[in-house]
Amino acid sequence: MFAPDAWLKVLGRFLHLEQKTVEDFHGRRSVKETLIFPRYHQWEVVNRLIQGTLAEGPGRRYLVQHSAGSGKSNSIAWVAHQLANLYGEEGKKLFNSVIVVTDRTVLDSQLQDTIFQFEHAHGVVCPITRDIGNQSKSEQLAEALASNTRIIIVTIQTFPELFDALDKRPQPAEGHYAVIADEAHSSQTGSSASKLKALLAAAGEAVGDDEGSEGSGELEISAEAMLDAAVASRRPSERISYYAFTATPKAKTLELFGRPANRRPPDPDLPPSADNTPEPFHLYSMRQAIEEGFILDVLKNYVTYSTAWKLAHPEGEEQEVDSKKASRTLAKWVRLHPYNIAQRVEVIVEHYRDNVRHLLDGQAKAMVVTASRQEAVRYQLAMQGYIQEQGYDDVHPMVAFSGSVPPDELIPEEVTETSRLLNPGLKGRGLAEAFDTADFNVMIAANKFQTGFDQPKLCAMYVDKNLHGVDCVQTLSRLNRLFPGKQTFILDFYNDEQEILDAFAPYYRKAELADVSDPNVVFDLQRSLDASGIYHWPEVEAFAKAFFDPKAPASSLSYHCRPGQDRFKHRYQAILEQLQTWKEARRTAEQHGDDKGLKRAEQELKEAGTTRDELDLFRKNLQSFVRTYEFLSQIVTFDDAELEQLCVFARHLYPLLRTDRLLEDEAIDVSELELTHYRLTKREEKRLQLEEAGGD
Repeated sequence: MFAPDAWLKVLGRFLHLEQKTVEDFHGRRSVKETLIFPRYHQWEVVNRLIQGTLAEGPGRRYLVQHSAGSGKSNSIAWVAHQLANLYGEEGKKLFNSVIVVTDRTVLDSQLQDTIFQFEHAHGVVCPITRDIGNQSKSEQLAEALASNTRIIIVTIQTFPELFDALDKRPQPAEGHYAVIADEAHSSQTGSSASKLKALLAAAGEAVGDDEGSEGSGELEISAEAMLDAAVASRRPSERISYYAFTATPKAKTLELFGRPANRRPPDPDLPPSADNTPEPFHLYSMRQAIEEGFILDVLKNYVTYSTAWKLAHPEGEEQEVDSKKASRTLAKWVRLHPYNIAQRVEVIVEHYRDNVRHLLDGQAKAMVVTASRQEAVRYQLAMQGYIQEQGYDDVHPMVAFSGSVPPDELIPEEVTETSRLLNPGLKGRGLAEAFDTADFNVMIAANKFQTGFDQPKLCAMYVDKNLHGVDCVQTLSRLNRLFPGKQTFILDFYNDEQEILDAFAPYYRKAELADVSDPNVVFDLQRSLDASGIYHWPEVEAFAKAFFDPKAPASSLSYHCRPGQDRFKHRYQAILEQLQTWKEARRTAEQHGDDKGLKRAEQELKEAGTTRDELDLFRKNLQSFVRTYEFLSQIVTFDDAELEQLCVFARHLYPLLRTDRLLEDEAIDVSELELTHYRLTKREEKRLQLEEAGGD
C-alpha cells in the first residue's frame, strides 16, 4: 500500500474530503470536514474486486463479508466509481452502467459527493428513488439506461421499477452491467434478481430475433418467447456481474454469491474449508474489526430480564381453541398490557438516567426495540406519562414506525410517527435528523432504524422483541460505531443470552455454509404438489401462457387460478365441517359415557385432522417451491419449461388460498382476562464472550 504507484492510486481514486453539516448539543450548526483515507481492508477489497473483474470478465459473482460499521458505504462508493471507469484489454468500456441497489438513502448523496470530487462533473450518478415532475421512476430508469449513465442508484423498494424500464425499452439491455447489492440477502437474490437477468439478457436476444421483420418497427415478443427467455435467464448471465456487500451473509447468500475456496484469491483471513463449500470473496470479520478498534464490542455490558405472569378468567362456557393460536394470543395480550409496559418503561427510563444520560458530555442516545407498531406507540405514550409524572426534564423520547396505527383502548386516535401526539418536537425534520439533536435522546422503534442506521452517539439499547440470526446481529450492531468516551449497554427483556451468542457466533469470524442445497428438492416439491389434485396441469399451462403474453389482460391470471382456488376452498370447508361434527359427537359421547361412540369420534377427528394438515402442507409447499426454485435456478441450470410454468402459477395461487377466513375458531376472546400476578426480574449483568462462542 505504501509503494509509489499505490500512493498515486490512493490520491487519484480514494482520497476525498467529506463535508457534513452538524448541529452541536446547543443547536449551533457548523460544517465538519473530514479527509477520508481508506483503511487497509477497504483498499484491499476494492483492488481485489477490480483485479478479479479484469481477470475473469463480466458475468461473475463476488461476495464481500465486511463487519457492520466497517465503512461499507465508502467501499461501495470506491468500487462503483472504479467499475464505472473500467476498461478491458481492447480499450472498450467493460460496463454500460453500474447499478447500486441499497436501502440507505444516505448512500445517494454520499456517492454523488464522493464521485464528484473524483470527476468534477455532474450527472455521473443518477439516483432513482422517487418520481420527478411528470417522469415516473421507470421512465427515469429507462432514460438513464439508454444514455449509459455510469452509476444508477435504486433502492430496494424502487428495484422493481428497473424491470418496467427494461420491459418498455429493451434496447438498453444490450451490453454489460454491474449490480452492487448493499447488505445483500435473499430478498435481493430471488425473483427480483432473476427477473433483472431475464430482462437484461433476453431482451437483447428478442431484438435480434426480429431484426429482419418488416412493419411498423414495433417489437413483438410472443408469450412462448418470453417463457423461453425466463427459462434461459436462470442460467448464469454473462451480461451481469454481481458484487454483494454484507456483514451477515445468510446461507442462501453464501451459496448464491460465494465461491469455493479453490476459486477465490488466496487470503490469510480465509483458510480453505475442508469440504470446499462456497465462501466470501473477501472477509473483514467482526473479530478483526473489534481487535483493530474500528468498532465496539456491543455485548460487553449485557443484562437480561425474566418475566413471570399469571392470568385469571371467569368461569363460563368452555371454548375449544387451537393451542398454538391461544398461546400466541395470550402472549400478545400480556405484552400489550398497560402494567407490563409501565414496568418496563420505569426500568428503561431509570437505567437511562442513572447510567447513560451523562455519557458523551450529555449527548448519549438510546434505542428501545419493540415488536410491533401498536406496541411502540403504547411505549411512547407510557414513557411520556411516566416522565411527566416524575417531573423529569432530561429524557426526550421519540417513536419511529412505518404507516399508521389505529386507535384502541389506550391510543386515542389514529396516529403516524409525525403526529404531534407522539413526536411534537419534529418541526418538519426527518426522524434521523431530529434524533441527532438535543431535542431527542431516546428512540422507540418498531422494525425501523434497525439496519443501516449510523448514529455514533447511540450508547444503549433496550430490547423487547424476539431477535434471532441476522436480525439480531444487525439490530444490536447499531451500537458498535465509535465515539470518543463511548461505552455501550444492552438491557434485554425478551431473549436468552445463549440465543444472542448463537446469533453472533457465525459472523464473529467467517460465515460458513454447512452444506449446499440439493436441486432434487425442487422435483420432490413438484411431485408432491402435482399429486394433490388441487390444480390440473392444463390450468398451469394456460396460466403461464397468459402470464408471459404481454397482450393478455391481467384478469386472465385470476381466471386460470380460480379452479384450483375453488377446489382448495371446498375441500377445506368440508374438512372444517367434519371436524365440527365429530367434536360435537365426541362431546355427546363423553356426556353419555358412550365409549364406542367416543372411540369412533376420536378416530374420525384424527383422520380429518390429517386431511386438514395435508391441505395446510400443500399451501406451504406452494411457497416453498417458488422460493426454492427461484433460488436454486440461479445456481443450477434446470432448462425445464414445466418448472418455470409451475413457478409463476404457484406464486399467484398461493395468496389466493386464504385459510384464516375459513376458520371459525380463529378469534379467541380475551376480553374478560385479568392479569393477577406479574414479576419482572433482573437475571444478571455480564459480558457475553464472543471469543468462546466463535471458537478458536
